[in-house]
Amino acid sequence: MTRHDLRIAAYILAGVVALGLALGYGIGWLTRPSDPVPGEPPTVPVVFEPSAGTGRKAPVGNTVPGYADVYVNDYADLLEEAAEARVRGDLIGLYDRTGIEMTVLTIERMSNYGAWTAIEPFATKLFNTWGIGNALRNDGVLVLVARYDRHMRIELGSGYGRSRDDDMKRVIEDVFVPQFKNDAYQRGIEAGVAEIILELTGSLPGGYDSGVFERGLRTIGHWLGQFGAWIWGLLSVPLGGGALWLRRYRRNRPRACGQCGTTMQRAGEAADDEHLDGGQRLEEYLESVDYDVWHCPDCGHMDIRRYAAWFSGHGSCPSCSYRTLKTTSTVLVSATTSRSGKKRLDYHCRHCDHTDSEIRTIPKKSNSSSSGSGRSSFGGGSSSGGGASGSW
Repeated sequence: MTRHDLRIAAYILAGVVALGLALGYGIGWLTRPSDPVPGEPPTVPVVFEPSAGTGRKAPVGNTVPGYADVYVNDYADLLEEAAEARVRGDLIGLYDRTGIEMTVLTIERMSNYGAWTAIEPFATKLFNTWGIGNALRNDGVLVLVARYDRHMRIELGSGYGRSRDDDMKRVIEDVFVPQFKNDAYQRGIEAGVAEIILELTGSLPGGYDSGVFERGLRTIGHWLGQFGAWIWGLLSVPLGGGALWLRRYRRNRPRACGQCGTTMQRAGEAADDEHLDGGQRLEEYLESVDYDVWHCPDCGHMDIRRYAAWFSGHGSCPSCSYRTLKTTSTVLVSATTSRSGKKRLDYHCRHCDHTDSEIRTIPKKSNSSSSGSGRSSFGGGSSSGGGASGSW
């Protein structure tokens, strides 16, 4: 090999390293959490007595099972003790850093509780009976696995609106179900819980304080880990470029009219507004959602497609469901290592002018994240049936 060849090889290696660093930083920036803040349990919890004490056996013969733990109730024995502890730790960390109440429930079959219907109404009733999530934000999450029914459900609090249903459907189809089909329930639950947390916060469990570059590398590692081999890292750049191209293609591809079969035409950004209501136009202005309007030149049929921004400073309003809710945090009393503090969270919807506020306690500064470990009940949240289901 000549000196010239060595120089070229060095340039190529340097380019690959630089590209990898840039990719890690870029993904870390894109997946940055939307200001997660430490918090403590709501001050007005809903008290719900488990129908079977604190044992591991699931109560039967009732309309819904009771709970012995607010994080994990593995009544179908799908998790080993160490795995259950890991999942519980992830959910405690999620609550401590964001205030989101997320719980995992596994059961053998719904008929044990007198339920002979689909999993959706069963999950909604269970969610509302337990009162999962903050009563003001309604941001709770229930992961329900019915092993022998071969059905599962991710039930979301009503505060998410419908904007997160497709995200949860993807998590079920891409993470949970492939593992469940191979009877790898423990692996599926652990990976699925981590993926839900990533979707909701932009960070993997334990990565809330990571820097941009570190978070990007963790996210890349998480994605590649689902393929089961580190060698796939060699393909991360072309795969990432291909994924972006595919996403753009699916959005821009020609589509046939559902009424007459004619190829539809997409309106330009200026023409979009003529077919959007006030809330939708505001979402586009705030860059929390982007809409595409397709129309049929023959029959006039209209198709409006919604694309939520990956990361936005606005959430779904519990009153009008548009993604126009802004949350601001004001520290009233700073926390120290010797005493807790207080902060006020103010919620304001730019569309319907819905406002709300709450006072939350900021825990003492500490190197540990264990304030959520003492919770014994949920915060009184509710669901209107949002989420996604899957089967295997």
